[in-house]
Amino acid sequence: MLDSTAFVVFLIIGALAFDFLNGFHDSANSISTVVSTRVLSPKYAVVWAAFFNFAAVFFLGTAVAHTVGKGIIDIKIVDNLVILSALGGAIAWNIITWYYGLPSSSSHALIGGLIGAAVTKAGTKTLVWSGIIKTTLFIFVSPAIGMMLGFIFMVLAMNLSHKSNIAKSDKLFRKLQLCSAAIYSLGHGMNDAQKTMGIIAMALFSKGFLGSTFYIPIWVIIACYSMISLGTMFGGWRIVKTMGTKITKLQPMGGFSAETAAACSIIGATVAGIPVSTTHTITGAIVGVGATKRLSAVRWGIAGKIIWAWVLTIPAAATISSVIYLCVELCMI
Repeated sequence: MLDSTAFVVFLIIGALAFDFLNGFHDSANSISTVVSTRVLSPKYAVVWAAFFNFAAVFFLGTAVAHTVGKGIIDIKIVDNLVILSALGGAIAWNIITWYYGLPSSSSHALIGGLIGAAVTKAGTKTLVWSGIIKTTLFIFVSPAIGMMLGFIFMVLAMNLSHKSNIAKSDKLFRKLQLCSAAIYSLGHGMNDAQKTMGIIAMALFSKGFLGSTFYIPIWVIIACYSMISLGTMFGGWRIVKTMGTKITKLQPMGGFSAETAAACSIIGATVAGIPVSTTHTITGAIVGVGATKRLSAVRWGIAGKIIWAWVLTIPAAATISSVIYLCVELCMI
């Protein structure tokens, strides 16, 4: 059963379901700032974000997909059970963190799932440490870059508009925030949709459907961008509240600065083929913007809970994935 072509189709459907859940879970990243500043209503914000999530299909290739597909675990040991367990671990952790309103990383949940399944099957020798170290390092680097850029862009925005009155400044940054939200959504689509592409291509390659060369078929690219956009349309409203209001209070100038900072960081990582967490990056950018007012403007207790969710994501998803692998393997005996 697990070796059949029909089961590969089942895995592809499961991967696309994860992609949808990724968009649903990460919708908060794309719309929280533009909603909290009241530039767009939630209904129009999700449509705006979803459109630009899909528009990312026309940019920057598939470098991140290749990293996920063959740069985390040895592709030679991949089989249907490994992929099933990895997806199961990632989806379960996404649902848990969504329920509690924590903006964790769908990307790192997927990577944790791959690690857990691969180690359970064949031990730590199956891990591609260069890819894992690079990805893990960016758990800390991406929010730090987002925070730094958020702080810098906010300071620049305040200095450039210091001669303007509040009403004119607010009107200008409301218009600019539409642009920054669009660019951020492009970056989100570029990076996050590619992770599911890597999983699907991994399943196809392991069964010989791609021949001897690992690549990402065009139908996989279109399907993944479509599903993540659809997920964004439905929106993870529990997390929107955390991202948009609980970390710090944002105005249009701050929303523009946070989105622009996060977009720069994410697009840069995508060009380098690094599967970063868009959640980590936008959270860091929001904290950086809040810190320009005063450190007490950032609700550090909420930020601390979010950081714990980040730290736990890979090991938690890996543990769940490992349990799924063992349970399914036991049922097959």
